[in-house]
Amino acid sequence: MEISINRTNVLTEIHPCYKLDVSYLLTSNPSTICVLFHIFLGSLSAVTVCGNLLVIISITYFKQLHTPTNYLILSLAVADLLVGVLVFPLTMAFSTTLCRYYKELGCKVRSTFDVLLCTSSILNLFCISIDRYYAVCQPLTYRAKLNSHVVVLMILMSWGVSALIATCFIIVGINQELCAGACLIFALMAYIFGLIFSFYLPAIVMLGIYLKIFLVAQRQARSIRNTTCQRTKCGATVSKMERKATKTLAIVMGIFLMSWLPFFLCTTILSFSHVYVPLPLIELLNWLALSNSMLNPFIYAFFYSWFRSAFRMIISGKIIQGDFTNSKLL
Repeated sequence: MEISINRTNVLTEIHPCYKLDVSYLLTSNPSTICVLFHIFLGSLSAVTVCGNLLVIISITYFKQLHTPTNYLILSLAVADLLVGVLVFPLTMAFSTTLCRYYKELGCKVRSTFDVLLCTSSILNLFCISIDRYYAVCQPLTYRAKLNSHVVVLMILMSWGVSALIATCFIIVGINQELCAGACLIFALMAYIFGLIFSFYLPAIVMLGIYLKIFLVAQRQARSIRNTTCQRTKCGATVSKMERKATKTLAIVMGIFLMSWLPFFLCTTILSFSHVYVPLPLIELLNWLALSNSMLNPFIYAFFYSWFRSAFRMIISGKIIQGDFTNSKLL
């Protein structure tokens, strides 16, 4: 691949996988760093695909896992699987540097899938937090409020809002150079609302929800200790429950914010200021954000013993040997 570069627009930072020759053509650079770079990212893509595929097969195959909560996890796994299948390879092929110079169809396709699937992943995480809120904080009305029909509606809304945000980004990107006056203001507002609804608003609400869940879980544990625990062993069990709940919520929100917050902060700073951000840092934050799709199966599936049992049966090939759809997963 060769791309002509204007001498006046040449950036001093060049990606390890590309180089400028004497005639200022941007060409592929199959260096050792580049090869190791693609092997590493290819491995991340493979782990992302395999992990989410295990979740999808488990929920669709085993009837015990056919619950409204797991339908949300299934939707999340589909979004993350597509991130591994589409966004990872396209981002490897059209890295940040190449798309700066060559803003044609390939980069637009990559950006579209990136926004659509990553936003869908975030909104599905948001829906899961709502489900967990009702399960812990309002257990008596949980089944009535979060039934299959409501969950399907939540899933459709997550994908619909993601598609709308991706469409807005496409329109803004196409008309950005032609916009002036009121059109430019509209494009800026669309971009701001896209950032808010694709990350900042869901993240803030999720943080509030998980904080509320943590406080309610702590209060329930103390209530159990005060009313029913008369022995030291019971008190130790409740303390163990408290620690597990705290650890689970800390991992869920911690990994989510660690993956996405740096990328969106960097994107916001670059969009509304002239602060200099090194190109390698931008790409590192981009891949850190994408890695959340690899970690989600481990966060939301490996916490549950029945998922681990399902994974063992799938990996061992046991489900091929007979009909285990009604198996009791422990």
